[in-house]
Amino acid sequence: MPRVVARPEVCMGCHLCEIWCAVAHSRSKDILKAFLYEPARPLPRLVVEEDLPVTLPVPCRHCEEPPCAEACISGALYRDPASGRVEHDASRCVGCYSCVMACPYGALVIDEANRRVVKCDLCKDVDEPACVSHCPNKALLYQA
Repeated sequence: MPRVVARPEVCMGCHLCEIWCAVAHSRSKDILKAFLYEPARPLPRLVVEEDLPVTLPVPCRHCEEPPCAEACISGALYRDPASGRVEHDASRCVGCYSCVMACPYGALVIDEANRRVVKCDLCKDVDEPACVSHCPNKALLYQA
C-alpha cells in the first residue's frame, strides 16, 4: 500500500511540503497563480507540526482500517480496495468533522470556507506526491 513516510530527524520546518501540496491541488498548478490570482487559495493536504526545535510533517497514513472512514457518517471517506488509498469524495462530505476527531494522527485538514475536510490523495495523477518531490532535505519519502 502506498504512503508518505515522514523523517522528523531531517525535517527543517521549511513548510515547502505544504506549499507544493497546495499548488498541486490548485486549479492552475502554478505557484504564483495559485497564491496570487486564484479566487480561493488552495489548501495543503498535510501540515507541519512545530514544537521547536522539532518539526514533523503530518501526512495521511492511508491506514489499513481507517478510523476516519469508520467515523464518516456520509460515506465520503472510504478505502479504495484497488489502490489501497483512503479516498475522500468531497461531494458527499457534510462537514460534521467526525473524521477529524477520529484520526489518531491529525492528518485531515478542515476547509473552513467550504465546511468540508480535505485530505491527502497521494497526488494520484502523478508518480510521486508533490510534498515528497519538493522536500529539499528528503524528510518525506514515498513508499509504494
